[in-house]
Amino acid sequence: MKTIALIPIKLNSQRLPHKNILPIAGHPLCWHLCNTLNRVKGLDEVYVYCSDPAVQQYIPSATKFLQRPEWLDGDLVKGFDIYREFINTVDADVYVLAHTTSPFIKVESCQTALDHILSGENDSAFSAERIQTFAWYQGKPINYDLNDVPRTQDMEPIWVETSAFFMFKKEIFTVHNRRIGFNPYIQEVSGIEAVDIDEKKDYDLACMLAKAEGIGEDE
Repeated sequence: MKTIALIPIKLNSQRLPHKNILPIAGHPLCWHLCNTLNRVKGLDEVYVYCSDPAVQQYIPSATKFLQRPEWLDGDLVKGFDIYREFINTVDADVYVLAHTTSPFIKVESCQTALDHILSGENDSAFSAERIQTFAWYQGKPINYDLNDVPRTQDMEPIWVETSAFFMFKKEIFTVHNRRIGFNPYIQEVSGIEAVDIDEKKDYDLACMLAKAEGIGEDE
């Protein structure tokens, strides 16, 4: 069963210019996810999918580069358009879609999720943070009864998707146009793993966390 990782990268971004190559923990931001996926067993190839060949100087040598069409860099282009173009170009049985904006995702989290798919237990997997607190949606509580308020430890948790990864069998996307299938495995990740860098404040927080946790000191 061939398994391929897809890491879509645009060297420039609107909200945080040059986000993917900003330094964090001694390396460019995009380097960290590539390095993590390169160490996941069962992943045959890890691809960075970018229109600019210059990205190659910012990623580990073990990571492959595939140049994507420049039209995919358009501000109105949806993520699914990018994924579809890649899947039509690089054939595999299982795809691991991962995003560089989650630099702290652990090898172990990726490995556990992928193993669930390769074993046949699940048709897909995604990273999620467990939130166990009082949550509301559209003016109503969604996980507790106002007339019988539980202890937080007794509440049903809310699972919030993170951008770290989505793993799926090919047909989940090609047939159903989805990145999460019908029997997904939810991989719980820690608060640090759930960090997503989108704006300057996120980047500043990530840099502080990396320093506080000693991330990158042994790399």
